[in-house]
Amino acid sequence: MCRNIKTLFNFEPPATELEIRDASLQFVRKLSGFSVPSKANEAAFERAVEEVAASARNLIGSLVTNAEPRNREVEAERTRARSAMRFGPAQ
Repeated sequence: MCRNIKTLFNFEPPATELEIRDASLQFVRKLSGFSVPSKANEAAFERAVEEVAASARNLIGSLVTNAEPRNREVEAERTRARSAMRFGPAQ
């Protein structure tokens, strides 16, 4: 599951709230071992997702770099090219 968590820092445009929440959800899923929590664990699961998202926003907002922001389109193309080399072209 964690392989789906993408780098969110230093992109232009910046990471969206949805991207931060999705990464946080994947992280909590990995830690808990639940894709979907039971009703008994649902509140704790959602609270954890919100706390991780808040920490992620805080971290992303606090980091500094002198590097140029990465372009999302270019990075997505690089990912597709790596995938094609590894698994073959998409059909």
